[in-house]
Amino acid sequence: MQEELDALKKNNTWELVLCPPRANIVGSKWVFKTKLKQDGSIERFKARLATKGFSQVPGLDFDETFNPVLKPTILHLVIALATTQSWPLRQLDVKNAFLHGMLKETVYMTQPPGFVDPQYLECVCCLHRSIYELKQAPRAWFDRFTLHLLRMGFYCSQADSSLFVLQNSQATTILLLYVDDTVLTASTDELLQQIISNLSEEFALKDLRPLHYFLGIEVTKFSGGIILSQNKYAHDLLNQASMMEAAPISTPLAIKDTITLRDTELVDATSYRSIVGALQYLTVTRIDICHAVNRVCQFMQAPTVSHLCLVKRILRYVKGTSQYVIRYPEHSPLSLTGFCDADWAGCPLTHRSTTRFCMFLGANCVSWGSKKQPTMA
Repeated sequence: MQEELDALKKNNTWELVLCPPRANIVGSKWVFKTKLKQDGSIERFKARLATKGFSQVPGLDFDETFNPVLKPTILHLVIALATTQSWPLRQLDVKNAFLHGMLKETVYMTQPPGFVDPQYLECVCCLHRSIYELKQAPRAWFDRFTLHLLRMGFYCSQADSSLFVLQNSQATTILLLYVDDTVLTASTDELLQQIISNLSEEFALKDLRPLHYFLGIEVTKFSGGIILSQNKYAHDLLNQASMMEAAPISTPLAIKDTITLRDTELVDATSYRSIVGALQYLTVTRIDICHAVNRVCQFMQAPTVSHLCLVKRILRYVKGTSQYVIRYPEHSPLSLTGFCDADWAGCPLTHRSTTRFCMFLGANCVSWGSKKQPTMA
């Protein structure tokens, strides 16, 4: 806690001022977290000072809050490109990322619990920089980091606001940003190290060396390329759904559809949405469950027992196939190909068709999906 507080003071995050009359004072709290390694072992214990952002007032304490997030397709595309061209992939972590953002609004916060200055008991913290759980904190950090990248010569992609490219006649650098996690690749090792050194001068960076674990995705390098998997994420999902002891099954969907309009027995919608949302993220590396997950996503509003049975069948399939991975081989051609297919009136309830597509960069699958068509067949 003291280490976190010292970092905040060193960063000039706030100054103590007398509480203005009729000002909105945002509370503060300590948040403790155990950070785990890829194998599930403890990496370190963290203590963070955070605000009680729920007490902020729109238009007074904050305005813009939207922060772009990385699209899975862009992640696949960059990893496939780097693997094909034999570019190094590095992972960077910005320490106390949200503390680097500069605030445009005037925000007052109570002094940290347990660390109130006895000489200034009546004072509050006037924030100069963003802090965790402020509603505008992710936006402020993204603006600060983006501005520095633009000064370095990067440009932001129109396809994804989290993708930045630096290109000249000799080399190319690609940077992916997801909150405080960064994936960096470049066509030359010299340029890669130069970019890391430049960022280290502006931000407190932790160089995690070669990319190995990013957003719950395990990245493993082998002699012929790179493997992406979500084995640990799948096991955590099965534990969450209490399905670790379930019997595995060979297909995610039954041959005969079990959905019926006569089923009116509702189940816990919150639990259903949580599990289905986790299954949606599992499709980042599991193309084989994409169509099945798309089906159960249609019933988020009022899930019934038959819908839950479909979800459990997918989980049983995941139990038996958690070791499945997606592989990106080296030295693959850069041609872009793909295919698209659809059933005919496949949904027994709406008689709509479902379209499935897949895109390849050479031999590397970079994008896939399943979507019900808006019109009736």
